[in-house]
Amino acid sequence: MEKFFSIRGFKAIKLSLLLLVGGIAATQLTGCFSVGQEFAASRVPEIKIGQTSKKDISDMFGTPWRTGMEDGRPTWTYGIYKYSLFGSETEDLLIRFDPQGVVRSYTFGSTRK
Repeated sequence: MEKFFSIRGFKAIKLSLLLLVGGIAATQLTGCFSVGQEFAASRVPEIKIGQTSKKDISDMFGTPWRTGMEDGRPTWTYGIYKYSLFGSETEDLLIRFDPQGVVRSYTFGSTRK
């Protein structure tokens, strides 16, 4: 009985490795994957420090991809990161809010041309 389970366990491990290698190979063959979500980067200039509220930001860009804290203050991140065999294309926007929910500062970066 032990021999049956050890052979069966070995086959399961072999199958798992085969599926893992196949998944990685499929990703490499397609050569493209994305992380994050698209947002209206063209609207970034509309953000006004000390004036734009969380609601305004939400109306402009939708639900943030990620939320967090910096120095005890809320932050929202919007970002899209696309990777392919021939390079990458990224855009990200990090917005920092004051305790009243108004934009304190923001950082925008892009590799798109």
